[in-house]
Amino acid sequence: MSEKNSQKYISVKGARVHNLKNIDVDIPRNKLVVVTGLSGSGKSTLAFDTIFAEGQRRYVESLSAYARQFLGRVNKPDVDNITGIPPAIAIEQKVNTRNPRSTVGTSTEVYDYIKLLYARIGKTYSPISGEEVKAHSVSDVVDFIVSQPEGTRMQIMSPFCYDAQTGVISKLTLLMKEGLQRLEVNGEPMRIEEVIKNADSIDPSTIFVIIDRIAASTDEDSVSRFGDSVQTAFGEGNGKAVVKVFPSEGEPFVEHFSNLFEADGMQFEEPNVHMFSFNSPLGACPKCEGYGKVIGIDEDLVIPNKTLSVYDDAVAPWRGEGMKVWKEELIYNAAHFDFPIHRPYCDLSPEQKRLLWKGNSHFTGIDGFFEYLEEKKYKIQYRVMLSRYMGKTICPVCNGARLKPEAGYVKIGNTTISELVLMPIDELNVFFNRLELDEHQSKVAKRLLVEIRNRLQFLTDVGLGYLTLNRLSSTLSGGESQRINLATSLGSSLVGSLYILDEPSIGLHPRDTNRLIKVLKQLRDLGNSVIVVEHEEEIMRAADEIIDIGPMAGQHGGEVVFQGPHTKLPEAERSLTAKYLLGIEKIPVPAVHRRSSSYIEVQRAAENNLKNVSVRFPLGVMTAVTGVSGSGKSTLVRTILHPALNRAIMGTGDKPGRHQGLTGDIKMIKGVEMVDQNPIGKSSRSNPVTYIKAYDEIRKLFADQQYAKQNGFTPSHFSFNIDGGRCEECQGEGVIKVEMQFMADVTLVCESCGGKRFKQEVLEVRYKDKSIYDILEMTVDEAILFFGSQDNSTAKRVAEKLQPLQDVGLGYVRLGQSSSTLSGGEAQRIKLASFLSKDSSNGPILFIFDEPTTGLHFHDIRKLLDAFQALLANGHTIIIVEHNMDVIKCADWVIDLGPEGGEKGGNIVFEGKPEELAMRKGLHTGRFLAEHIK
Repeated sequence: MSEKNSQKYISVKGARVHNLKNIDVDIPRNKLVVVTGLSGSGKSTLAFDTIFAEGQRRYVESLSAYARQFLGRVNKPDVDNITGIPPAIAIEQKVNTRNPRSTVGTSTEVYDYIKLLYARIGKTYSPISGEEVKAHSVSDVVDFIVSQPEGTRMQIMSPFCYDAQTGVISKLTLLMKEGLQRLEVNGEPMRIEEVIKNADSIDPSTIFVIIDRIAASTDEDSVSRFGDSVQTAFGEGNGKAVVKVFPSEGEPFVEHFSNLFEADGMQFEEPNVHMFSFNSPLGACPKCEGYGKVIGIDEDLVIPNKTLSVYDDAVAPWRGEGMKVWKEELIYNAAHFDFPIHRPYCDLSPEQKRLLWKGNSHFTGIDGFFEYLEEKKYKIQYRVMLSRYMGKTICPVCNGARLKPEAGYVKIGNTTISELVLMPIDELNVFFNRLELDEHQSKVAKRLLVEIRNRLQFLTDVGLGYLTLNRLSSTLSGGESQRINLATSLGSSLVGSLYILDEPSIGLHPRDTNRLIKVLKQLRDLGNSVIVVEHEEEIMRAADEIIDIGPMAGQHGGEVVFQGPHTKLPEAERSLTAKYLLGIEKIPVPAVHRRSSSYIEVQRAAENNLKNVSVRFPLGVMTAVTGVSGSGKSTLVRTILHPALNRAIMGTGDKPGRHQGLTGDIKMIKGVEMVDQNPIGKSSRSNPVTYIKAYDEIRKLFADQQYAKQNGFTPSHFSFNIDGGRCEECQGEGVIKVEMQFMADVTLVCESCGGKRFKQEVLEVRYKDKSIYDILEMTVDEAILFFGSQDNSTAKRVAEKLQPLQDVGLGYVRLGQSSSTLSGGEAQRIKLASFLSKDSSNGPILFIFDEPTTGLHFHDIRKLLDAFQALLANGHTIIIVEHNMDVIKCADWVIDLGPEGGEKGGNIVFEGKPEELAMRKGLHTGRFLAEHIK
């Protein structure tokens, strides 16, 4: 390709990575390009494992000789040639940090700019008087002097400061030597000699040193003299100066000035960047060290059921004979301060809750009770009782703000930085857009405000307006984390780069898709090439070019079946994507919906932004929990329902979020399973065939072969997890990691076994001319065909165990493929397959799926819905947290939360059938669902 063309295209020639079939593709630069296709067709292989991997390899080649000495052993992508590739940046669905100090604010750099803004233009206010704290400069005092009417007589003075060790007379004598002659004592002028003579009878605190006697003037020489005198006054008065004014009419008055940062008897710290950094010891709260939480008395353990009143034993440690005296003390004295002892704790006002915890002169509060236990903890029973109510709780010093109290005295727009980081980004955006500053502040803050407003707008545009800057990065979903990285990339304003994104629409309600498209186009318009691996219909239609990889998955994929704008899709005869986009193929709406009379009800859920809602989940049907991002779906299902059900059925599990309780037909459920997108195994040896227990049968099959029996091989010899038949050089992994001192580890094919994972003598055992390695290299589709065609009963069982993998659309996955190479959506479907293969005679299970359509093409979603129907037919219950309209329309019941995200969400806005929701055009989900139910 000519140099001119390499500036217009990223040209890939002869790509053969994984299942790519020696493909050639020219991807236009500085365009928004969507790479789509079935799961396993080769989309990610082309985008990440070929183009991005080559970009990274070229970057590494630019490093030092020390790093390059390893590169001869690093495998390049299996491709003939790639030209025109710009510097590549991959933004994947990975939560990159578990650091408890990393927040949305720090990871997007917004907080860094806000810190600097507070350090530069923040005003400090005294917590006592509420007055602004100022350190006066010489210019401030001179400005006051020249502001008086021309000729007004004044005295520039300083408080009399002396060292207690040297004494008053020594200091007065020193002043005389410095040329100062006059003092003011009790408001009257006196010469220093007189004061020395009567020093014993004069209170030193009434003495002021007269530095200069002046008349107000704007004359240049006079102004210069004023400045010198004021400087001397600050020096003599240890930072304090006084101007006494003798007006032509009226009584004399005094104006005090200080170049110290103090007020109301308090010394304040002048704002600086470190003061607002919770990652620095100079700014972090001394109690929690900047984490925002400490080990302390946990409110949720002290008051586990917040619907109870104090009278009805809401306070758990005050139950029982031994401790009820504390409760009785409050009950008998409640009339004195009008405390509602019969009102549920959740309905108490903030002031009443504070009173219950802090106590007053009439009763000892909960805090006082625990202080009593602390004093008595030398006794074992009190130590046990204390430990029962200890947990991670909000820091009592900073109230979770992470910063030392001094940072709370500094405000901009009458708001502290701690208040800002607790605002949803939508509100924060409004705050900074409406912020009014004076002329000086505006000049200082101009550049900072541009950066802050841009970054906040980008976060809003990618649909994350419901998050707060204080939200921990480790608590974000993969989709949220990816969109934060996308917003950060926009904020950095890089140009001439290649951005490769992995399904940025994950976790995004269709309402926000257009915002995301706008952001992707902004990234392109800055002068970048944007490649998006995506299945979302609207993003495909907005792309400059679509590249469809297919026609099917695995060995039946790996070809470019269409390339061009979406307007040319009718010409794509081999493209399944085109058939779905054009309506030739579609996911049908079920003819009838299942009904259920039994249910489980979550009562008065109030965790995070949930507004004390009660909601019923019908059993034996498929329920979709929907709503815009941040509306409370995951909080309701993952944080409350799942752990509460686990505790109700199993008696163990994580602590559920705040709610009154769980009622309904709980006994009808024999178990609860959360089918999320976490990897199926932590070990790199974990793979699909071991997860669904099919490998046990395969090992038995090989151990039954004549050659295996002759050599004494048992089924364990065909395991790569234990010693015996596996290659000991690579421990059965097939690869060896080489540690590189300054770089990421390099993974190399094991030279001993050639990547085949087993010893040579084990590999010589054959079943139908296939070694154990050959079997593990088969795809699920190939293996079902191979084992299903045998007369052997063990082989038949292998095919039966593999069938569920094919049913959920994973026929293209290799049996021995490492779980670390599977996407979140693939891992989720392998878990689903394992449940489909299990015997359901133990009783019905409630399955919870968190966005199971992640990474799925329209055609794969169709297969997934068939698998769901198989679970339902076995009597199980399915609850899905989902945004995909094709799944929602196929649900039997829909629970829609909203109406918006964050504080504007947390309400149940709809419960019923999908067709009824589609008629509710005032709801975001209903509006988009109506387009799919026709």
